[in-house]
Amino acid sequence: MSSGGQRRNTALFVGALALVLVTAVGLSQFASDQPDGLEYVADQEGFAESADEHVLAEAPLADYGGNLDGTESTNVAVAGLIGVLVTLGLGFGVFWLVRAGGTPPESAGS
Repeated sequence: MSSGGQRRNTALFVGALALVLVTAVGLSQFASDQPDGLEYVADQEGFAESADEHVLAEAPLADYGGNLDGTESTNVAVAGLIGVLVTLGLGFGVFWLVRAGGTPPESAGS
């Protein structure tokens, strides 16, 4: 790949990462705090009270970071940031594993 193509790919990656981070950290502040569809139906049908807490309910990032010590907006931002980083890490890890098991591009087609 040419140097110009590499710079273009790097710029594309950095731009996409910036957009994802702005969305996860910034726009998440405007997300609705109303119950989601499942909680709404559970409330309407009268069985929400019978629900048990799951084993990770006290984890730091449970309920969009509600168990962190900061303000609600900081908790949501931190949870979004960590979510993006974990997702990218897993994605790159899977990509690396698949790529490592495949044919190197130099020998493909020869």
